[in-house]
Amino acid sequence: MKNHLSLFIIFCMMALNVSAQKSRPNIVVILADDLGFSDIGAFGSEIHTPVLDKLAKQGLLMNQFYNAGRCCPSRAALLTGLYPHQAGVGDMVQNKGSEAYQGFLNSNCATIGELLKAGGYSTIVSGKWHVGLVPSAWAVNRGFEKSFTLQNNGSSYFNSKPLYNDGRTVNFLLNGKEVERQDTSLYLTQAITNFALKSLDEVKDRPNPFLLYVAYNAPHWPIQALPEDIARYKGKYLNGWDALRQQRYKKLLALGIIKKEWALSPRFESVKAWDTLSEQEKELWDTRMAIYAAMIDRMDAGIGQILNKIKQIKRDKNTLVVFLSDNGGSADEVKKWDYVTQKNDVPGSVNSIDSYEAPWGNASNTPFRLFKKNTHEGGISTPFIAYYPGVIKAGSRSNRPAHFIDLLPTLLEVSGLKYPEKFKGNQLKKLEGYSLVPVFKGKANNSRAALYWEHEGSRAIREKDWKLVAELNAPWELYNLKTDRTETHDLALKYPEQVKQMEKKYLAWAAKVGVRDWNKIK
Repeated sequence: MKNHLSLFIIFCMMALNVSAQKSRPNIVVILADDLGFSDIGAFGSEIHTPVLDKLAKQGLLMNQFYNAGRCCPSRAALLTGLYPHQAGVGDMVQNKGSEAYQGFLNSNCATIGELLKAGGYSTIVSGKWHVGLVPSAWAVNRGFEKSFTLQNNGSSYFNSKPLYNDGRTVNFLLNGKEVERQDTSLYLTQAITNFALKSLDEVKDRPNPFLLYVAYNAPHWPIQALPEDIARYKGKYLNGWDALRQQRYKKLLALGIIKKEWALSPRFESVKAWDTLSEQEKELWDTRMAIYAAMIDRMDAGIGQILNKIKQIKRDKNTLVVFLSDNGGSADEVKKWDYVTQKNDVPGSVNSIDSYEAPWGNASNTPFRLFKKNTHEGGISTPFIAYYPGVIKAGSRSNRPAHFIDLLPTLLEVSGLKYPEKFKGNQLKKLEGYSLVPVFKGKANNSRAALYWEHEGSRAIREKDWKLVAELNAPWELYNLKTDRTETHDLALKYPEQVKQMEKKYLAWAAKVGVRDWNKIK
């Protein structure tokens, strides 16, 4: 009788365990690189992004979601739930001489991959890693059992030959082993998609849930795309960036993503009026934007393949999907950088290295000011979509401010896991983010005192509707984002006490996380 009772208890425990495993969702995090706030259809774009647009209609769109201003810091914040300085990645992957700027993930943070893997998840990453070139910071050593990663920043979309002539390399790692992509290799966006598909097939029969982190390099420079994709957009941008900004602004208003009180920011100061360009110049710029649009179009198609695969393996009913971008559109001018190996051939091809520069970056970030690397809204505003059947109501909207640091606590809550005080024997820094699960359920999330940014001397604090922001060696600017999120009316002189109060809070945060004077960093 006792034996029968024992067997019955064991059976019940196993059944409960299986039930718990099934109730925990699979998680897919999709990150675009250098994608501007208005670069997908659901956020005002004319670019063909049916997959992402459908996700937005069936899920949640957050219109005040923030990144950390640039690729490395944003990825560190996403992976760890900490401000990037706290994770060791206050800037890029080069060591700047202090713990906050050491250039790789430190041992006092734990990644989403590490925590979910320890909690029973299968973990996969495919795409751009960029949070450290040292082995201790590689994906294979930070919780991802299956990994295909681009370790550095820009890469050819057709091979893995270095873009740099200063000894820097752009390496691809497959499960921790270096691999070479030749001229005949798959287009990089497709290669990233294919590894995700292959890995999903390999884990489909496991009873446990999976975490899939897909970090596309698109649409980061060099702007390169497949000829058939470019052809679909060639000629569509001959009306120019001024008309495109107006068009996107009107669509954003119609979609209810921005308020009519927020004026369209002025054209960036160094950008010429489109009507002043020659026909030859217009042709050149049209081609650049066509290539950029083609890169986004192909990324959307890849996302569609991944979602279809999840449906094929019958995991779609219990999968949380999150889409976001690591920073705003870029003003990078590759041709001005001596360390980049310049190539000029057929635009968009393997033998062409180019960028779409400030004129189109300004359009990508409609309606906001400035770009990637800046902490004005154009640099830090992210198009955010979350889809979670049975939890997120279709067509949901939220204008609550949130940040990359909120991703890790969110994913821990949905997976039923707790953030530990220690991990692998190391004391972890306290999480800075808040779970977005209440927002997913249409409720208020935990209120926070403020959000903070610093990147290469560009700095900001947002406290409720007030934002204090300044570029390197420039005075503070003050904006009320409720009435002026496009940052067109500086109120710093009108409210000096507000500036002082917020500056004091910013400086306290900066000291806490290890921010240094950028003028003294080499």
